[in-house]
Amino acid sequence: MKTQSIFLTIAMAFVMLISVNANAQEFAKMDKSPMDAAAFPTSYKEANKLIKIVYSRPQLNDRSISKLAPNGEVWRTGANEAPELTLYTPMALGKTKIPAGTYTFYVIPGEKKWTAIISKDVNVWGSYFYNESNDVARIEVPVTKGDESLEAFSIAFEEANEGVHMHLGWGNMRLAVPFTK
Repeated sequence: MKTQSIFLTIAMAFVMLISVNANAQEFAKMDKSPMDAAAFPTSYKEANKLIKIVYSRPQLNDRSISKLAPNGEVWRTGANEAPELTLYTPMALGKTKIPAGTYTFYVIPGEKKWTAIISKDVNVWGSYFYNESNDVARIEVPVTKGDESLEAFSIAFEEANEGVHMHLGWGNMRLAVPFTK
């Protein structure tokens, strides 16, 4: 009986030790390019959104935009996973009508204009697997220069005639991608 009690005590201690180790979690440190989201309407009080993008925000850290997003090459529009763009209502990019749904948003940087691309691919890491045949819409937008330099890549939406503009900013580079209803 005494042996059985000792064995039971050791077994329970072993089970407790395993359960404590199973519950101990190691959490990752803060990502250097944290994930963010922008939507329109911008107010958190407005539940009926037209458009939303979830993206990661790389930092310049004394590097040039052209080093991080080379001209003439497809860029994931941020860091880590390519951004997911959700249209909650059908919209148009240029003359191309796009059904409501979730897409990937890429850009091709250039000196004076960038090409904005909406692709039907989703859950994509970077732009390594970009496939032009999956493009839903493309539009070229002019590059402008902002007064303020932004260290972190940023996206914001603004109401515009017949739709919304998705503004991209990094360093002094600014783009306004026009979506219409």
